Amino acid sequence: MKKVFSVLIGLVLLIALAGCSGKTSGDTGGSAKGADYPKKNINVIVAYEAGGGTDVGARILIPYVEKELGVTMNILNKPGGGGWVGWGELANAKPDGYTIGYINTPNLMTGYLDPKLNRKQNLESFEPIANHVIDPGAIAIRTDEDRFTNIEELIEYAKNNELTATSTGVGSDDHYASLKINDKYETKFKPVHNKGAADSRASVLGGHVDVLFANVGELASLHKDGEIKIIGVMGEEKSPFLPEVPTLLEKGYEVTSWSARGLAAPAGIDPEILEVLRAAFEKGIKNEEQIEKMGDMGLQVDYSDGDEYKQLLKDDEDGVKALSDLMGW
Repeated sequence: MKKVFSVLIGLVLLIALAGCSGKTSGDTGGSAKGADYPKKNINVIVAYEAGGGTDVGARILIPYVEKELGVTMNILNKPGGGGWVGWGELANAKPDGYTIGYINTPNLMTGYLDPKLNRKQNLESFEPIANHVIDPGAIAIRTDEDRFTNIEELIEYAKNNELTATSTGVGSDDHYASLKINDKYETKFKPVHNKGAADSRASVLGGHVDVLFANVGELASLHKDGEIKIIGVMGEEKSPFLPEVPTLLEKGYEVTSWSARGLAAPAGIDPEILEVLRAAFEKGIKNEEQIEKMGDMGLQVDYSDGDEYKQLLKDDEDGVKALSDLMGW
């Protein structure tokens, strides 16, 4: 009898322990999700065509993040709509951590601040992971261009003559740059919009567009190889990759322009999964070998995450709002 009673007591204790274990597991469901993630490949959306600055930077960085996460990360180029073909897909993706993507400012903000587009998404549609690159704007010309050979000659010529200028979409940093120069110095740059920097380069090198507005990271290697000539950088300071090229500020032109490129997930992602991604990207972005490879391509790594990255995005949003008059909003 005592033996049977002891067995019954043991069973009761086992059931109680199982019940407590189940309750604890339920209470820490987020942690369990984070611990189990990732289990399969992750898609990384790049909202521009292959060969542009965002795509090049992504293909340098992602292998280092793959090592941290232990799964394959597939880069998917989704060009079009000034970036919003890709960003729309990202915003509408299931927030399970298996679809993330690059978001580019100020282009991202234009797509939802322009009232004509009537777009429902906004900054709150994305959960920032980490910023990767700050890429200053640059102005370049063909090496055989004889109408102007430096930034001063270009702007003086453009005051009296209409010149076509490349843009990676309405409301892109390239587009804003030419509009700001027109507004401040009464130049006559006429934007020609396309899907990405690769198209911009081809259109200028082919003689179809007069002036190349792009970013340092998209033009530095071509400049060093003598295929184009960069005549001005629109950062607040000289580019470390182009020390011989003056900034517009140095030459007395009060125009700055840049693109911030970072990564985000769809809003609603589990916080534990988000932290796994943030930790992996922090290690990947801060990897010295990755930074060196980015530098070889003229891409300036500028890491930030969490609240700092959110503030960067909000500041860029305010910058786009300040240009609403130039855009006719």
